[in-house]
Formats: sequence, structure tokens, C-alpha cells
Amino acid sequence: MSATASEIRYGIIGTGMMGVEHIENIAHLDGATVTAVADPHPPSLEAARRAVGHEVAAFADHRDLLASGTCDAVVIASPNHTHVDILDDVLATELHVLVEKPLCTTVADCRRVVEAARDRRGVVWMGLEYRYMAPVARLVEEVRAGTVGRLRMLAIREHRFPFLVKVGDWNRFSINTGGTLVEKCCHFFDLMNLITGERPVRVLASGGQDVNHLDEEYGGRRPDILDNAYVIVEYPGVRAMLDLCMFAEATRNQEELVAVGDDGKVEALVPDDVVRIGRRGEHTIGSVEEHPVRDDRVRYAGYHHGSSYLEHVGFRDAIRNGTPPEVTLEDGLWSVAVGVAAHRSIDEGRPVTLDEVLSDPAA
Repeated sequence: MSATASEIRYGIIGTGMMGVEHIENIAHLDGATVTAVADPHPPSLEAARRAVGHEVAAFADHRDLLASGTCDAVVIASPNHTHVDILDDVLATELHVLVEKPLCTTVADCRRVVEAARDRRGVVWMGLEYRYMAPVARLVEEVRAGTVGRLRMLAIREHRFPFLVKVGDWNRFSINTGGTLVEKCCHFFDLMNLITGERPVRVLASGGQDVNHLDEEYGGRRPDILDNAYVIVEYPGVRAMLDLCMFAEATRNQEELVAVGDDGKVEALVPDDVVRIGRRGEHTIGSVEEHPVRDDRVRYAGYHHGSSYLEHVGFRDAIRNGTPPEVTLEDGLWSVAVGVAAHRSIDEGRPVTLDEVLSDPAA
């Protein structure tokens, strides 16, 4: 299959698990085709060829893909610590780009790529797809519609399985990932920023590596990634909390979000795909509305309950229509900054302000 004039031609940079996931999503997207893939790991490159299912240009070096003229847009799904250098190269072109989370592993690198993308013509989309999970999107709508009144508290729980095995075991070390609270939890800090509609002010966190990967060793090094944490994030007039446990796969819902205001409460449950609404003065404990939710636009569920597919719909439409991205690099920067502040809070045993992190050139 070859791209037609009406199709957007995609290149995938980084073809491990998430790169293949993006290929599968694009395969279900109208007006899109993958025409090139790039990865320095031959087995990953071969996996991408199989996933595409038609003739595709393949490169060991992403720079050769960028110079090939085979793409209109690229998706960056390489290991976290490679994002900044790849983005330097991509942002020097006019190609549209979607970059997987986290934007970068440090605040300084995030600021660097935000500046590099300023005034650029191509669409630059930050991959924070949890926004598009149907129950989460409905909770956001309810909060914005005033269902809870004035939002006062926001709690997010993720109880899940340990980190998966990745090529070269890169995700076992914080130097590569940015740390668990950047790597995994930037999704949740982005949701906090989105739902509150405010910028975070201060972070207080407690966490540790207590169960997972303790008996593993790679080239004489032992993994240093946290597997559980509580993180409190303060906003003007609102406080939010993350409850993360990565040895809790014996559970019903992996994600639970709870927004509470002076008029009521909204809960979102994933993968039950349910939203519960309780209004003070109308409902009591054990008696609330329960709404199954789904998004009928989803053609491919994938690993993230259809949210990656909807993310790609938005990215494609922004390219076609010349409209701004719904999720920006600035969103990516702020989500990483909260994670960095949380790690510093744990390491130093104190509250950490966002002003401190954002002004620190070493953060």
C-alpha cells in the first residue's frame, strides 16, 4: 500500500512496544498511513515492519528518516532520555510531530524543546493520552459544568502491575526515565493541571522502592525506580493527591479519579468505564447516579482503552485543519515539573515549590 495525496504519511521513531502501539492506532485511522520507521535495535525494527503490514522505509538512525522525504508527520516513541536530542533534530524540520510522554526527563530539557518549538509552523502535539479515556473526559466535563460546585479536592489512584520489560532494560533506571513520578505519573499530574485549571504551587511526597525489581541486576547495577508513592499537589484553592502502587495488579480498577467540591462529587473508574455522580442535598452515601460511559469514535482500544486512538484523531485533524494542538509542549513541561518536584520532596524530606524547580537550571 502506498500513500495517496490525501493521506498523511507518518514516520515512527522508536519502534518498541509503544512505537508498535502507535502503528496499530494509525492503521485504524482514516487518511493516514505509516511510510517509515526508525530504530537502532534490529528486532524492534523488524517488529515494526510486521505491524505496518506493507512496504515501509526502515532506518537505523532517525536522522536518515527525517532526511528521506517519506513523511509528513513523525511520532517519537523512543526511550525517555532520547527525546530531547531527537526533538532537536525533528524541530529543525517542518514535519508535524507527536512526542510520547514524558516530554523529557528534566525540566531544563523540557524548557529547551519548548523554546525550540516556538513559532514553528508544523503541529507539535504532546502525547498525554489519558485525557481521552472516556470516563476521565466525562469527569472533566462534569467539573467544568459545575456539577461539584467549586472544586476543592482531587484524588487520583493508580494501582497496577510493575514496569514491563523494555529493550536494554532502560526503564529500570531513573537516569533514563526521569524517575517513576516523571515516567509514569506525568499522566496524572497533567490530569490534575487540566481538571483544576490552575498551575501547581507546591508538592509534598513520600515514596519508595519496596517490592519490585529488588532482586534484579543489570551490568552490576540494581534498579532504582520507585514502586509506590503518595504525592500531594497544592493549587490555588484546591489540593490534589496521587496514590500510586505498582505492585497492586490484584485489583478491579487500575485508575480511579475523584473530584469533590462544595456541591458534590464525581468519580471516574477505569477500566469499568463508569462515572458516578453525587450531589449534596440530593444523594446520600450508597445512593448516587452511576453512568456507563464510552466513546463511539474509538476504532481501536489498544493498551489505553481507546485514548491513544482519539489522541491520533486530534493530531490528524490539527494537521489537516491547521489548528493548534489540544495538548501542548507546555502541558508536557508542567507535568514533568510536578514529577521532578515530587522526587525532590521524597529525596530531601520537605515540601518543594514549583517556582524552585522551574528556576533551577539543574532540575
